[in-house]
Amino acid sequence: MGEIHPMDWQVPRKCTLLSILSLSTLILSNCADYVQTNSTTKVKSNAPASWKAASKGQHAQISTSWLSEFSSPAMTSLVNEAVSNNPNLNAVAARLRVTRLNTIGTTANRLPSLSGSTSSSRSRNGNGSATRTINESFGLSLSASWEPDIWGQLKDLDDASVSNYQASIADFRSARLSLAANTASAYCNLVTAGQQLELAIQTLGSFRKNKDIIERNYKAGVPGTRAIDVQLSRTNVASAERDLENSRLQRDDAARALEVLLGRYPSSEIQTLRELPELKKSIPVGLPSELVSRRPDLIAAQLDVYSSAKQADAAQKNLLPSFNFSSSASTNDDTPRNIFDPSFIAANIAASLTQTIYNGGALRASAKAALENNQATIYDLSTTAINAFREVEDAIDRDASLMEQESLLIIEVKQSTLAEKSAELDYSEGAENSGIIEILESQRRANDARATLINIRNNRLQNRIDLHLALGGDYRTYPSK
Repeated sequence: MGEIHPMDWQVPRKCTLLSILSLSTLILSNCADYVQTNSTTKVKSNAPASWKAASKGQHAQISTSWLSEFSSPAMTSLVNEAVSNNPNLNAVAARLRVTRLNTIGTTANRLPSLSGSTSSSRSRNGNGSATRTINESFGLSLSASWEPDIWGQLKDLDDASVSNYQASIADFRSARLSLAANTASAYCNLVTAGQQLELAIQTLGSFRKNKDIIERNYKAGVPGTRAIDVQLSRTNVASAERDLENSRLQRDDAARALEVLLGRYPSSEIQTLRELPELKKSIPVGLPSELVSRRPDLIAAQLDVYSSAKQADAAQKNLLPSFNFSSSASTNDDTPRNIFDPSFIAANIAASLTQTIYNGGALRASAKAALENNQATIYDLSTTAINAFREVEDAIDRDASLMEQESLLIIEVKQSTLAEKSAELDYSEGAENSGIIEILESQRRANDARATLINIRNNRLQNRIDLHLALGGDYRTYPSK
């Protein structure tokens, strides 16, 4: 992305739908260099036609089809379970339904309102020897009012409300995609923790075996075996036992983290496969930047701009006069059947015109504040778009680096394992100049390389998950036109 100066994002004081759509095209399109927002303002876009890092080496729907890239049915099954059962996502879905119901109010404001009421009363007059009379009265009243939307203010507010609801849908989709990615990430972390635990068990067994050999040689008086060798071997065993306990704790923590995402009780009893998922595909070269427009957070940011523009329009129109029509009809009689008789109905119709003359500048300040809020949402959209581009570029760049690191680590593990075996063989056969120091150093390097290789493989998976999260889906599903 080229440099974008805040002044480049200025829009007219009265932000229209056309300018919002133009801005959206600016952020997300890879075809145009300039987008016209009004007669005097141009906004420059330098969005790349393809991700530069990749060339070196659907629409708004949230999809989990990207999981097929990892060739792990077990991971896919757990992701689907999380999407169905996660309490936080279900809470977001419930709030989404609340938002949908709240839009009914703004739509209803554009329609006439009708209310009705009935009444009845009974009184008795007279006391003592006086003649008693009983009076009964029954009434029915209806009233209606309507504010015609002459300036389109109510429609603006209705449009803003619908846009807010659509933004909530995008937020829900974003939460669902994030949950899917976090669950896949937690699954890989759990498998990695399990592999590190197995490595810790193997390391402890190797250290105990070496300790037994050294102690036996020391007791037998084998030349070159010293007391310090015994002490160092015992230190290694104690250190390996501590690492084993820490690995068990990390494995349990990873299991509980995954169980929470699945909506299960965090008992740390969940089991996974012993091997990490495999990445069988590389990132396509020349990945189109258009894919990023599927991202739910970008869609929500666009809708926020549109909603704030409509609210700004409504705030400006609030300075204009408002019209209201009202009517009422009522009956009142001592006989119930007469309240439905048209001849007993009294009706009136009224119209009113209201214009605020002076209120200390509150309305004008409110209108200006709405325009400033619209300007802020435009800056937010710019920030969201730039961050989206950066996240994708970072993930693609890291993928190539991590792949190269993994290939080098495989060589390192192979060579350090050979060195470890050679040091152990030389020591056991009493080779000249061989000692415990060589064994300890070769074991340390071999174990560090094995542990690092496990982590690098997990990092590659985590980075690929981050890439799909940054893209908003897989490599194939394009945004709707």
